[in-house]
Amino acid sequence: MTNGGPSGDAELTAQTLERAALELLRRDGVLGGLNLREVADQAGVNRGLVYHYFGSRGDLLRSALRRNVRERVSAMRIHNRPMRTGARIREAVKSGIRYASSIRLAALLVLDGDKQLRVMPDLERTQEQFRREQDAGLIGRDVDLVALHAVLHSLVVGYVLSRSHLAKEFGVGVRELDERFIALAERCFSAVDGPLADVSDD
Repeated sequence: MTNGGPSGDAELTAQTLERAALELLRRDGVLGGLNLREVADQAGVNRGLVYHYFGSRGDLLRSALRRNVRERVSAMRIHNRPMRTGARIREAVKSGIRYASSIRLAALLVLDGDKQLRVMPDLERTQEQFRREQDAGLIGRDVDLVALHAVLHSLVVGYVLSRSHLAKEFGVGVRELDERFIALAERCFSAVDGPLADVSDD
Protein backbone atom coordinates (compact mmCIF):
# COMPACT_ATOMS: atom_id res chain seq x y z
CA MET A 1 0.00 0.00 0.00
CA THR A 2 1.38 3.43 -0.94
CA ASN A 3 0.77 6.90 0.42
CA GLY A 4 0.37 8.56 -2.93
CA GLY A 5 -1.72 6.07 -4.81
CA PRO A 6 -0.75 3.95 -7.78
CA SER A 7 1.37 6.64 -9.42
CA GLY A 8 1.63 9.34 -6.75
CA ASP A 9 -0.46 11.58 -9.01
CA ALA A 10 -3.23 13.38 -7.12
CA GLU A 11 -5.83 13.18 -9.88
CA LEU A 12 -5.14 9.52 -10.55
CA THR A 13 -5.37 8.73 -6.84
CA ALA A 14 -8.70 10.54 -6.57
CA GLN A 15 -10.04 8.65 -9.60
CA THR A 16 -8.79 5.34 -8.20
CA LEU A 17 -10.59 6.00 -4.92
CA GLU A 18 -13.76 6.96 -6.79
CA ARG A 19 -13.63 3.77 -8.89
CA ALA A 20 -13.08 1.68 -5.76
CA ALA A 21 -16.05 3.34 -4.04
CA LEU A 22 -18.31 2.67 -7.03
CA GLU A 23 -17.19 -0.95 -7.24
CA LEU A 24 -17.99 -1.50 -3.56
CA LEU A 25 -21.31 0.30 -3.99
CA ARG A 26 -22.21 -2.01 -6.88
CA ARG A 27 -21.13 -5.06 -4.91
CA ASP A 28 -22.70 -4.25 -1.54
CA GLY A 29 -25.60 -1.99 -2.52
CA VAL A 30 -26.50 1.45 -1.24
CA LEU A 31 -27.84 0.26 2.09
CA GLY A 32 -24.67 -1.71 2.75
CA GLY A 33 -22.88 1.54 3.48
CA LEU A 34 -19.45 2.53 2.28
CA ASN A 35 -16.55 1.45 4.48
CA LEU A 36 -13.62 3.81 3.95
CA ARG A 37 -11.07 1.19 4.98
CA GLU A 38 -12.44 -1.13 2.29
CA VAL A 39 -12.36 1.69 -0.26
CA ALA A 40 -8.74 2.44 0.57
CA ASP A 41 -7.81 -1.24 0.42
CA GLN A 42 -9.62 -1.67 -2.89
CA ALA A 43 -7.78 1.35 -4.29
CA GLY A 44 -4.45 0.27 -2.82
CA VAL A 45 -3.89 3.51 -0.91
CA ASN A 46 -3.66 4.70 2.69
CA ARG A 47 -7.08 5.37 4.25
CA GLY A 48 -5.98 8.87 5.22
CA LEU A 49 -5.94 9.79 1.54
CA VAL A 50 -9.72 9.42 1.41
CA TYR A 51 -10.02 12.27 3.90
CA HIS A 52 -7.19 14.19 2.23
CA TYR A 53 -8.86 14.19 -1.17
CA PHE A 54 -12.56 14.13 -0.25
CA GLY A 55 -13.03 15.13 3.39
CA SER A 56 -15.69 12.55 4.15
CA ARG A 57 -17.33 9.34 2.99
CA GLY A 58 -20.28 11.32 1.63
CA ASP A 59 -18.05 13.65 -0.37
CA LEU A 60 -16.18 10.69 -1.86
CA LEU A 61 -19.40 8.99 -2.88
CA ARG A 62 -20.88 12.15 -4.39
CA SER A 63 -17.69 12.84 -6.33
CA ALA A 64 -17.51 9.28 -7.61
CA LEU A 65 -21.16 9.25 -8.68
CA ARG A 66 -20.87 12.67 -10.30
CA ARG A 67 -17.85 11.63 -12.36
CA ASN A 68 -19.48 8.39 -13.44
CA VAL A 69 -22.68 10.14 -14.48
CA ARG A 70 -20.76 12.81 -16.43
CA GLU A 71 -18.78 10.20 -18.31
CA ARG A 72 -21.70 7.99 -19.23
CA VAL A 73 -24.65 10.32 -19.74
CA SER A 74 -22.87 11.99 -22.65
CA ALA A 75 -23.24 8.66 -24.45
CA MET A 76 -27.04 8.90 -24.09
CA ARG A 77 -27.40 11.90 -26.40
CA ILE A 78 -30.32 11.88 -28.79
CA HIS A 79 -29.59 11.47 -32.48
CA ASN A 80 -29.69 14.55 -34.68
CA ARG A 81 -31.75 12.89 -37.41
CA PRO A 82 -35.44 13.84 -37.46
CA MET A 83 -37.87 11.21 -36.22
CA ARG A 84 -41.39 10.76 -34.96
CA THR A 85 -41.86 11.37 -31.25
CA GLY A 86 -42.96 7.77 -30.80
CA ALA A 87 -39.71 6.57 -32.33
CA ARG A 88 -37.81 8.98 -30.11
CA ILE A 89 -39.22 7.30 -27.00
CA ARG A 90 -38.11 3.88 -28.30
CA GLU A 91 -34.59 5.24 -28.77
CA ALA A 92 -34.59 6.94 -25.36
CA VAL A 93 -35.81 3.88 -23.44
CA LYS A 94 -33.31 1.57 -25.13
CA SER A 95 -30.50 4.03 -24.44
CA GLY A 96 -31.63 4.34 -20.82
CA ILE A 97 -31.60 0.56 -20.41
CA ARG A 98 -28.12 0.39 -21.92
CA TYR A 99 -26.83 2.98 -19.44
CA ALA A 100 -28.97 1.93 -16.48
CA SER A 101 -26.11 2.13 -14.00
CA SER A 102 -25.65 5.83 -14.74
CA ILE A 103 -29.36 6.46 -14.24
CA ARG A 104 -29.25 4.66 -10.89
CA LEU A 105 -26.21 6.66 -9.79
CA ALA A 106 -27.81 9.93 -10.88
CA ALA A 107 -30.94 9.01 -8.91
CA LEU A 108 -28.78 8.49 -5.81
CA LEU A 109 -27.33 11.97 -6.23
CA VAL A 110 -30.78 13.49 -6.72
CA LEU A 111 -32.06 11.76 -3.58
CA ASP A 112 -28.97 12.92 -1.70
CA GLY A 113 -29.78 16.54 -2.63
CA ASP A 114 -26.69 17.06 -4.78
CA LYS A 115 -26.78 20.62 -6.15
CA GLN A 116 -24.07 20.19 -8.80
CA LEU A 117 -25.57 17.34 -10.80
CA ARG A 118 -27.26 18.10 -14.10
CA VAL A 119 -29.75 15.32 -14.71
CA MET A 120 -30.03 16.45 -18.34
CA PRO A 121 -26.50 17.56 -19.31
CA ASP A 122 -27.52 17.64 -22.99
CA LEU A 123 -30.62 19.75 -22.35
CA GLU A 124 -29.86 22.66 -24.68
CA ARG A 125 -28.98 20.48 -27.67
CA THR A 126 -32.01 18.27 -27.15
CA GLN A 127 -34.35 21.26 -26.88
CA GLU A 128 -32.87 22.69 -30.08
CA GLN A 129 -33.49 19.36 -31.83
CA PHE A 130 -37.09 19.38 -30.61
CA ARG A 131 -37.54 22.95 -31.91
CA ARG A 132 -36.21 21.94 -35.33
CA GLU A 133 -38.56 18.96 -35.42
CA GLN A 134 -41.48 21.17 -34.39
CA ASP A 135 -40.60 23.70 -37.11
CA ALA A 136 -40.44 20.83 -39.63
CA GLY A 137 -43.92 19.64 -38.64
CA LEU A 138 -42.76 16.45 -36.92
CA ILE A 139 -43.98 17.63 -33.51
CA GLY A 140 -47.34 19.36 -33.14
CA ARG A 141 -47.23 23.16 -32.99
CA ASP A 142 -49.19 23.20 -29.73
CA VAL A 143 -46.79 20.86 -27.90
CA ASP A 144 -44.91 22.35 -24.94
CA LEU A 145 -41.33 21.25 -25.68
CA VAL A 146 -40.08 21.73 -22.12
CA ALA A 147 -42.92 19.56 -20.81
CA LEU A 148 -42.31 17.00 -23.56
CA HIS A 149 -38.64 16.78 -22.58
CA ALA A 150 -39.49 16.47 -18.87
CA VAL A 151 -42.08 13.75 -19.52
CA LEU A 152 -39.70 11.82 -21.78
CA HIS A 153 -36.88 12.04 -19.23
CA SER A 154 -39.10 11.06 -16.30
CA LEU A 155 -40.63 8.14 -18.18
CA VAL A 156 -37.23 6.71 -19.08
CA VAL A 157 -35.73 7.20 -15.61
CA GLY A 158 -38.75 5.79 -13.81
CA TYR A 159 -38.94 2.72 -16.03
CA VAL A 160 -35.22 1.99 -15.98
CA LEU A 161 -35.06 2.24 -12.19
CA SER A 162 -37.92 -0.20 -11.66
CA ARG A 163 -38.00 -2.46 -14.73
CA SER A 164 -36.48 -5.56 -13.08
CA HIS A 165 -38.81 -5.29 -10.08
CA LEU A 166 -41.80 -4.67 -12.32
CA ALA A 167 -41.01 -7.69 -14.50
CA LYS A 168 -40.70 -9.90 -11.44
CA GLU A 169 -43.97 -8.67 -9.95
CA PHE A 170 -45.81 -9.06 -13.26
CA GLY A 171 -44.28 -12.50 -13.74
CA VAL A 172 -42.86 -11.72 -17.19
CA GLY A 173 -39.35 -11.61 -18.58
CA VAL A 174 -37.53 -8.28 -18.43
CA ARG A 175 -36.91 -8.23 -22.21
CA GLU A 176 -40.57 -9.01 -22.88
CA LEU A 177 -41.67 -6.20 -20.59
CA ASP A 178 -39.21 -3.83 -22.29
CA GLU A 179 -40.79 -4.46 -25.68
CA ARG A 180 -44.35 -4.21 -24.37
CA PHE A 181 -43.54 -1.01 -22.47
CA ILE A 182 -41.82 0.57 -25.48
CA ALA A 183 -44.64 -0.39 -27.85
CA LEU A 184 -47.29 1.25 -25.66
CA ALA A 185 -45.10 4.28 -24.93
CA GLU A 186 -44.64 4.76 -28.69
CA ARG A 187 -48.40 4.75 -29.17
CA CYS A 188 -48.90 7.25 -26.36
CA PHE A 189 -46.18 9.59 -27.60
CA SER A 190 -47.51 9.51 -31.17
CA ALA A 191 -50.23 11.85 -29.85
CA VAL A 192 -47.72 14.73 -29.97
CA ASP A 193 -46.61 14.04 -33.55
CA GLY A 194 -47.15 16.79 -36.06
CA PRO A 195 -48.79 16.50 -39.49
CA LEU A 196 -45.53 15.65 -41.23
CA ALA A 197 -44.44 12.90 -38.86
CA ASP A 198 -44.37 10.21 -41.54
CA VAL A 199 -40.61 10.41 -42.00
CA SER A 200 -38.60 7.20 -41.99
CA ASP A 201 -37.12 6.30 -38.62
CA ASP A 202 -34.52 4.00 -40.13
